[in-house]
Amino acid sequence: MHPVQPMDNVQEGYIQVTGGRVWYRIVGANNKGIPLLVVHGGPGAPHDYLEPLEGLAGERPVVFYDQLGAGNSDNPDDGSLWTIERFVEELVHVRSALKLERVHILGQSWGGALVTEYMLTRRPEGVASLVLSSPLLSARRWMQDQQVYIAELPLETRRVIRESEASGNYDSPAYQEAMMEYYRLHVARVDPWPDYLNRAFEKLNLTVYQCMWGPSEFTVTGTLKSFERVDRLKEITAPVLLTAGRYDEVPPATIQYFQSTLPNAEASIFEDASHEHHIEKTAEYLQVVGDFLRRVEGS
Repeated sequence: MHPVQPMDNVQEGYIQVTGGRVWYRIVGANNKGIPLLVVHGGPGAPHDYLEPLEGLAGERPVVFYDQLGAGNSDNPDDGSLWTIERFVEELVHVRSALKLERVHILGQSWGGALVTEYMLTRRPEGVASLVLSSPLLSARRWMQDQQVYIAELPLETRRVIRESEASGNYDSPAYQEAMMEYYRLHVARVDPWPDYLNRAFEKLNLTVYQCMWGPSEFTVTGTLKSFERVDRLKEITAPVLLTAGRYDEVPPATIQYFQSTLPNAEASIFEDASHEHHIEKTAEYLQVVGDFLRRVEGS
């Protein structure tokens, strides 16, 4: 559970960006600590599944926004907008409009790719630290990791996935069930899924997701298929906290590999958890992230 903020300490609104308006919500808006800007995953998902991070708003503003095409933000019918470069530009607009001069930034999953691209291409000032939770930093490594997990699935499930990928038929009930079997192991191991996670999946903009990623988490056919940034992580000198679950789509060995390439990084692995470890181990996650932010500020 996360503490309820009084309404006068919560702000919501819209910011104009290329292609339309993006919606934002600031929890703990009047708090004095360095703000935490939260960049959600997807692409095409809303921020809803990250609601437990409101628990970090006791000592600082926590800023959420829905990327264009997701959730409460505008959903323009223009495929040219779905590029990582435009999403980086959007992040620049959000930070500027909300006057986040000194800020921590947390990117989860695809949000980790977006934050990393922002750091590498914009060289922003005033970023106190980064939290990268289950980040996409190498599409090649991601696909390799998922193949290891798929090899552990039951024979019939593997057959359905293999045949669907060969035929390109991803809409069959059998493929959808195989996908959910995988998700229950490596995306969110809680049962039942909480309302805010179900909401995020129900609101998922499949047009954006399929354009940039593909038909499922483990079948990558979109524009991010060639996304590789590990060789450039050494350019990021800000303090970085990497997090993952033991059964994460981004497994511990991959997190440790990323950590070895970053000059100033630490890592935390959450047991009996997966991609949504902030949901599965909420109290522990908030403690780890909160301690990291305070430690960065204290130094």
